[in-house]
Amino acid sequence: MIEVAVRHARGAFALDAAFTAEGRVTALFGRSGSGKSTLVDVIAGLVRPDHGRVVVDGVTLLDTERGVRVPVHRRRIGYVFQEARLLPHLSVRQNLLFGRWFARARSGGPSLEAVADLLGITPLLDRRPAGLSGGERQRVAIGRALLARPRLLLMDEPLSALDEARKAEILPYVARLRDEARVPIVYVSHAVAEVARLADTVVVLDHGQVAACGPAAEVLRRGALFPGRETGETGALLHLRITAHDDAFGLTRLDGPPGGLTVPRLDLPVGAGLRVRVRARDVLVAREAPRGLSARNVLSGIVTAVVPGDGPHARVEIACGDAGLVAEVTRLAVHELALAPGVPVLAIVKSVAFDEETIGAVEI
Repeated sequence: MIEVAVRHARGAFALDAAFTAEGRVTALFGRSGSGKSTLVDVIAGLVRPDHGRVVVDGVTLLDTERGVRVPVHRRRIGYVFQEARLLPHLSVRQNLLFGRWFARARSGGPSLEAVADLLGITPLLDRRPAGLSGGERQRVAIGRALLARPRLLLMDEPLSALDEARKAEILPYVARLRDEARVPIVYVSHAVAEVARLADTVVVLDHGQVAACGPAAEVLRRGALFPGRETGETGALLHLRITAHDDAFGLTRLDGPPGGLTVPRLDLPVGAGLRVRVRARDVLVAREAPRGLSARNVLSGIVTAVVPGDGPHARVEIACGDAGLVAEVTRLAVHELALAPGVPVLAIVKSVAFDEETIGAVEI
């Protein structure tokens, strides 16, 4: 468990944020200047706040009222920055062992070989940082932090300096880190796709204050919390399992609380657990069963809420089985279809709406 409560003024900016989180990954989400990086710097001990308390797994690292402030080098916190910050004159192996040097007095923890295998960097061990891609350098930086045997790993927008191809390359490794390393992570991001793929708990910061905090599936349904283009990336977060593959047509069948979904063929075995994001903008709503429709996913549900949005939009929340979907539609559609709580509907999602950004393997 992570407990954080901070009040800190820096010039005209004031940070007044508190949250408690359990689980493997806690995501701090917010636009630039919302206070995310300052908050993780306080957790790491790099910033001394005016008032604050930080507790990780029952160990108090900071309590200004009691005069407790554990020095940075004794906090056992690994920090992965936006840039890898590797030592250029050392090989990948030596950079990794540099992290282990800080943990020489601590017993246990993963071996260099285990970390290299986890992050897929074993073939890179004898190379220098200059010969690595951006994604490879970040994986080495993560490994270095992990070999310091931290009680907590801070990742401050670790993918922001990478292009889309490198982000797609590294995200599965961060997911493996979450599932296999068993080290709690605080992950800073302003990208809904990253947060939905990785986080158990989401803390949304706005102008230095906590606008929302809770399970990822609940927070990511609330489009109004996420600014600009990120609003369109919000929706439902489902936990499903692969039940069958259709190799003839290149499709995979998933099943779970909302019912069955058909998605493009996944290179994973039957029985694998998945975290699937269904974007609100990808969901159509019908009052009657459609005929001659190309979309493969038609789920029965009941409207639970209609939330008017900005301009012509509205968000319709739909209970499908034991799960919920969110659809972003026009207010005109709400009016013409007479959508209101209690109305039975069909939620329709095209199979091609699912891609590598919306589907990720996860231990369930």
